[in-house]
Amino acid sequence: MKIYKNIEDFIPIDNAVVTIGTFDGVHIGHQKILASLQESAKDIKGETVMLTFFPHPRMILHPEDDSLRLISTIEEKARHLAASGLDHLIITPFTREFSLQSPEDYIRDVLVSKIGLSKIVIGYDHRFGKDRTGSLTDLLAYSSLYGYSVQEISEQDINEVTVSSTKIREALIKGQIEIANNYLGYPYELTGSVVMGKQIGRDIGYPTANLHIEENYKLIPAYGIYAVEVSIVDDIQVKEGVFQSHDHTATFKGMGYIGTRPTVNGITRSIEVHLFDFNENLYGKSLQVKFLHFIRHDIRFDILEDMIKQIQEDERRIRELLNC
Repeated sequence: MKIYKNIEDFIPIDNAVVTIGTFDGVHIGHQKILASLQESAKDIKGETVMLTFFPHPRMILHPEDDSLRLISTIEEKARHLAASGLDHLIITPFTREFSLQSPEDYIRDVLVSKIGLSKIVIGYDHRFGKDRTGSLTDLLAYSSLYGYSVQEISEQDINEVTVSSTKIREALIKGQIEIANNYLGYPYELTGSVVMGKQIGRDIGYPTANLHIEENYKLIPAYGIYAVEVSIVDDIQVKEGVFQSHDHTATFKGMGYIGTRPTVNGITRSIEVHLFDFNENLYGKSLQVKFLHFIRHDIRFDILEDMIKQIQEDERRIRELLNC
C-alpha cells in the first residue's frame, strides 16, 4: 500500500475505485466496505483508493472541545488498511478552508480532478462538503456529468454488522475489552515508548515497563488489570512512500495495568505492562500492547501485602487464560 501525506502528492490514476471517511478502528463494519471496494476494483481492473483526513475534522472545527478520543492512531489505521489490501491511502490535512467547499466543488476538484474517480463506494449516511450538506444524493446527481459510478453500502447491510466506532469506544471505556475486540475483528492495542517509572513494581517482584503514549487523542481503556500480549516493535512504518509493517523483534504474554496506583497514593494515570518470564532492559524501546482480556478494576488496598497477593492471583488467572 502506498501512502500520501497530502492529496497534492497523489497523481490521478485510471479506474480509481474510491472510498472516503475517518474509518476509526477499521472495524468489521469498515472491513465490509473495504471488501466491496476490492471487488469493485477487480471488476473494472482498477486500483483502490481511500481518502481520509488528519487531524480529525472535529479537532479543527471545534478546537475548544478536547473530548475526542479515537480508537486508532493514524499509524495504526494505516497498518490495518494495508492488511485489508488497499492500494492507495491519501492522508490529507483537514483545514477550515477545505471544509468550506460546496459538494460539487468537492466532487469535481478533489475526487475527479485530483484522484481520477471512476467509482465511489460509500455508506448510505456519508456526509461531506460545507456544513456536511453533501450526501449520496449529490454523488448520484453529479455522476453522469463527471463520469463516475456510485455504489451505496445500504443501511441494512451496515446494520447487519451491528457495530460502530461509537459502540467500540463505549465498550473500551467500560473495560469490555472482549466485546470491543469482537467488533474490531482484532485485539485493541496501544503503542508507546518505555519511560522511567517509580520502580515500585520491581520492589514487589513485578517489574513493569511504563508506557508513554505520544498521541493524546488515543482512547485509553478503563482502569484495571488486563491479560495482554506485548511486542517489541520497530517504529519505521513507511519507506519511500510504501507502507512497511512493524518488525516484531519479540513477543511476550503478560499483565497490563491502567490506573493511578491508589495503594501507593498515586495521582496521575500510569500505563504499565509486566512481561512474563522476561528480565531485560526495555527503556527507550517501543512496545505494542494488545489487550486480550479484562481481569478486574483498579482498586485501593489498605495493606501493600494484600495488593501483592492479589497481583499474584491476577498472574495465575492470566497465565491460565493465555495458556502460558
